[in-house]
Amino acid sequence: MDTLDSAAINPAKLDALIGRVIGDISAGYGGIMVSLGHKLGLYEAMAGAGPLSARELASRTSCAERYVREWLGSQVAGGYVNYHAISDTYELTPEQAFVLADEESPAFIPFAWQVPASMWADEEKAVTAFRTGKGIAWGDHDHRLYCGVAAFYRNGYRASLVQHWLPALDGVVAKLEAGALVADVGCGHGHSTALMAKAFPNSKFRGFDAHADSVLEANQSAVQAGVERQVSFATARADDYPGKYDLICFFDCLHDMGDPVAAATHACKALAPGGTVMLVEPFANDRVEDNISPVARMYYAASTMICCAHAISEGGRTVLGAQAGEARLAEVFRKAGFTQFRRAFETPFNLVLEARV
Repeated sequence: MDTLDSAAINPAKLDALIGRVIGDISAGYGGIMVSLGHKLGLYEAMAGAGPLSARELASRTSCAERYVREWLGSQVAGGYVNYHAISDTYELTPEQAFVLADEESPAFIPFAWQVPASMWADEEKAVTAFRTGKGIAWGDHDHRLYCGVAAFYRNGYRASLVQHWLPALDGVVAKLEAGALVADVGCGHGHSTALMAKAFPNSKFRGFDAHADSVLEANQSAVQAGVERQVSFATARADDYPGKYDLICFFDCLHDMGDPVAAATHACKALAPGGTVMLVEPFANDRVEDNISPVARMYYAASTMICCAHAISEGGRTVLGAQAGEARLAEVFRKAGFTQFRRAFETPFNLVLEARV
């Protein structure tokens, strides 16, 4: 590499970039602190408790005070916990508790840190993939990936799927209330399947996933949710599951598939007359220059390590990636034989798209 000409460097731009990089590194350090706070019950013990000293929090959680005090310092520095200097106490506000202590909250974030932890663990696999062009199958990742993704998406689906996404589809809720047959393709741990089953007791749901261990977890999720009589799960690819369905769902998974056109084509054939496909994908605009945000950065990184890697492992006929955008997804469904495709709903994190034959 040639020596850089220091005269060409703008000091103000350099300082701004260094500040951004240090902020990113600080966030990475903070992630392990969040994970520890969750696993040790520190946030939960602080929620609704008012100001606590480090000793009181250590006692409540059966942890060593010196570690707890230092952990609290990191939380105050990051704005995750408030500090009262006069009393030397620490307090979790209701907003902080909503994000860090309440596992049922749609904004609960600690589980999300399991995903970058798994990505670091898989770094050498990614280096090899970059140099060889080979893929990395979903099942070959560090185990924290599956739990982190499932738990992170579960709460988002819980807040939006039944309340907003399904009602945005034409006539689907009425069918579900009357009694419909639904396929959840790429169901993962089955949280989306169980949510729909609980909301629509007259309907039946079948979940399909190519990852056998996820299917086992999905069966357990159904039992925990009390919907095991309404749902069934099976190991199957997105282009070979059996049956005819009133609603076929793809939740944040189509872009991971090696041949999304084949998956959409099979869905087209598997729809009952008048049926609907609900496609939920990570939010993305159609052009790279319009995807400049913290969310887009996160999705591109996950796409590099996980989504594209898995699609390539499946042959990679069309590697969409997590930032495919509506136009590319519409083209997939046009090729598959669908004549109607529209954006039904959107959030900062997801596009909800509806397809009909």
